[in-house]
Amino acid sequence: MIDKQALKHALLAGMGGFIAILLLASASEFGAAALIMAPFGASCVLLFALPEAALSQPRNVIGGHLLTASVGLAFYLLTPNTALFAALAVGVAISLMVLTKTTHPPAGANPLLFFLAAKPLSIWFLLTPVASGAILLVLLATLYHRATGKFSYPVKR
Repeated sequence: MIDKQALKHALLAGMGGFIAILLLASASEFGAAALIMAPFGASCVLLFALPEAALSQPRNVIGGHLLTASVGLAFYLLTPNTALFAALAVGVAISLMVLTKTTHPPAGANPLLFFLAAKPLSIWFLLTPVASGAILLVLLATLYHRATGKFSYPVKR
């Protein structure tokens, strides 16, 4: 038998992720700027299923995404597009997130975006979708959790 509280939590988390990605994807489709990238789907898991976790807090979500995307861009621009440098970019990004206390696991995929992109990405990628999308995700999570009353987000530490 499924616990009613667990079911409610699961449905609210899924609904939050659905709404957030739908809004970002729709804004990207009908707007002038891209606001979505694959790692944001994983960020939604943390933001809506585990909003009280340290890894889900705004500093981690926004800082982690910006930091790792910056590392990815630097490696992409300065090194050959090889598996070695893609892997090194991910490793450096992880180390920097830990050192800066901005660890956000979904952001670990960001350096790979530069190496796997079908077309070259530029510094503008850091603005849209990385910064703008991460900020909007945090704002959407804040509004969603306040509206549902399930969690207090962000957590005041």
